[in-house]
Amino acid sequence: MTNIRTGISAEEIKQAFLDNMHCALARSESVATQQNVYYALALTVRDRLFAHTIGTIGKYGGANARRVAYLSAEYLPGPQLANNLLSLGITEATRDAMQSLGYDLDQIIAEEDEPGLGNGGLGRLASCYMDSLASVEVPAIGYGIRYEFGIFDQVIRDGWQEEITDKWLRQGNAWEIARPGINYRVKFGGHTESSVDEQGRLVMHWIPETEVTGVAYDTPVLGYAVETCNALRLWKAEAVESFDFASFNHGDYYRAVQDKMNSENITKVLYPNDELAVGKELRLKQQYFFSSCSLQDMLRIHASLGGTPADFHEKWAVQLNDTHPAMAVAELMRLLVDEHSLDWDEAWQITRETFAYTNHTLLPEALEKWSVKLFGALLPRHLEIVYEINRRFLEELRANPEIDEAGMARLSLIDESAGRFVRMANLATVGSHAVNGVAELHSALLKQTVLRDFADLWPEKFCNVTNGVTPRRFVALSNPGLTKLITSVIGEGWLKDLNRLRDLEPLAEDAGFQEQWREVKLANKRRLAALIAERTGTKVAPESLFDVLVKRIHEYKRQHLAALHILTLYLRLRNNPGADIPSRTFIFGGKAAPGYFMAKRIIKLINAIGEVVNADPDVRDRLKVVFFPDFNVRNAQFIYPAANLSEQISTAGKEASGTGNMKFALNGALTIGTLDGANVEIREEVGAENFFLFGLTTKEVMILKTGGYRPREYYAQNASLRGVIDFIASGALGRGDKELFRPIVENLLNDDPFFLLADYQAYMDAQERVSTLWRDQRAWTGQSILNTARMGKFSSDRSIRNYCERVWKIRPAK
Repeated sequence: MTNIRTGISAEEIKQAFLDNMHCALARSESVATQQNVYYALALTVRDRLFAHTIGTIGKYGGANARRVAYLSAEYLPGPQLANNLLSLGITEATRDAMQSLGYDLDQIIAEEDEPGLGNGGLGRLASCYMDSLASVEVPAIGYGIRYEFGIFDQVIRDGWQEEITDKWLRQGNAWEIARPGINYRVKFGGHTESSVDEQGRLVMHWIPETEVTGVAYDTPVLGYAVETCNALRLWKAEAVESFDFASFNHGDYYRAVQDKMNSENITKVLYPNDELAVGKELRLKQQYFFSSCSLQDMLRIHASLGGTPADFHEKWAVQLNDTHPAMAVAELMRLLVDEHSLDWDEAWQITRETFAYTNHTLLPEALEKWSVKLFGALLPRHLEIVYEINRRFLEELRANPEIDEAGMARLSLIDESAGRFVRMANLATVGSHAVNGVAELHSALLKQTVLRDFADLWPEKFCNVTNGVTPRRFVALSNPGLTKLITSVIGEGWLKDLNRLRDLEPLAEDAGFQEQWREVKLANKRRLAALIAERTGTKVAPESLFDVLVKRIHEYKRQHLAALHILTLYLRLRNNPGADIPSRTFIFGGKAAPGYFMAKRIIKLINAIGEVVNADPDVRDRLKVVFFPDFNVRNAQFIYPAANLSEQISTAGKEASGTGNMKFALNGALTIGTLDGANVEIREEVGAENFFLFGLTTKEVMILKTGGYRPREYYAQNASLRGVIDFIASGALGRGDKELFRPIVENLLNDDPFFLLADYQAYMDAQERVSTLWRDQRAWTGQSILNTARMGKFSSDRSIRNYCERVWKIRPAK
């Protein structure tokens, strides 16, 4: 029997598409735009997703199921049409349906805008985890913010980054469904008052200055080849009263809509510039807003299933993805104590057993702190709660003879070393039953550095869950040629059990298989080369070594160290045109925070090097430099499969994990990198002989730093390095302007906080090893195959299973 709403045959999909085109969009095929075609197909696919959602609610809707709530300020899901077709298993049926109507499925897929709801790795990880939660069949809801304008679109003009508004909602969002009936009041400002109830209990009342309403928007997240379809629930801020009719009648048209504008600003943009006080206030509002809406929603769902506040922790495992949602600790206490009349001790036990906290940084400056003045003005009741949590916590510490006053000051939720600030990482740690890092090295360093006092106090609370990535998006969708090749030799099933890639190992030295492997890689490089020519105007040779560094631009990620390598090769070729240097294409990509001066200057440096190198007739066929603009999930899906060499060169001890390193290796790129983040585990898995290691270790960095690091000594003692630095300082890259890159030169010579000059020679030596291996294509291909074959550990499915076992104490459904 045909079911055009949920059927998966080509004919059923075709009829559903036509129904949506005619009935949902009121368009005929003769006048439909390409955007109309995309939207009608997206609605067609969404119908099938929601059919799974209904089944999931029935399956997990009972009171006995424990759910995961994943709280994250960022999500980077990427384009969703192709991924949903893959998860449903209807890609080819849909292709046939569209072809029968004269449409090309790939062109329809290319029409989709991607939601810019994140800044980088944090948001992409959250989306990988949402994919895997559903694929592993864990009942879950992802909570976040429905930013009207996401991370900016990046354009490069005259080598400089410029930021353009990301209007990802301008054509609507076919995947979401508004839930106006699911809405919650969120308070800000005002003051608190106390009273005594009939039982003689002290009751606190928050009298707010303003209130906003949070409205839910749901996007279905279907697991791969399973029935489970979870929800990503994002909150939009709206005014309690969106229109003041009295003000309008008095001719005050601005005041009539003022509340609407002020309220909607909360979810207007991802990460407002917080260098100004108003930016800090808005960012704190965002964090509290989505934490409060999410917890109110969980308590509503819990009650609807027959639960009570007293057993909330038995049915909900709430994961705090970094410190952005740490406000949820104080908010759950407020809801339980003030709104549901639980006594403090019971509420605190429930809170601590509900939350777990993932730390994502070892940079002390990245651990969020809010001034007590701002915190108290915006959230007066929460400041009282934080103070009370802290008072009781410090009382416990005073009973511990091993903790002195200095230790208590470090553990306190309030930092009083310079002003007074609420430490959000401390709040998250105290208010959670588990704290995890995101790579084995990161978790170890976490316990030795930024959270050392807590790890000494509660060693049982700390564990590691190494990050992972979804192979569905980053191999099956991104690299269909490789997917087809792998499946042809090891069969189906590896996209759900990535450890099965080990079956490729015996083929690593097989000449015939190696030839097929190289053909797939070359096809991916040709695809990327065409895109590079289209986006930048630069023509690159697909046969050259594609040396790729794409990630957020930051000094600790050391894109400028890669720039020093390019200039080293360039100057060597200038001095000796006959030098045996294999042809390389250096591909960079990534966004700099709008207010990050040095990061934006590094982007300019890379583009300036490209301008000089690409125009030099003596080297332009040997070296090419490209900065690929607007690096995002869509563009990443072209870049990862085409890379030969993956640059993972951050200063040891600075990168928590990284996930780009996993995506590159999974697609057969070899890695050049330091012992930082997940590089350590990747090297262990793929084999030291299949990884180009260089650089100081974390311990060596610390020794060098404490002993007095003098970067000028490295400059003076290394002629090659000196020549590169002098070349930058000469103005040759600035069209004669010696001042343009002076900030970079002086930073490296006088401070070099991320040890580029100390690691320079080791990096050059490692790059020589890269060139040597590249000359032997048989050996290179064998190592490329082994990199892919040994990446099974780094599936996000494994990460989620680790969370289930080590943190949430949940058994995935079968």
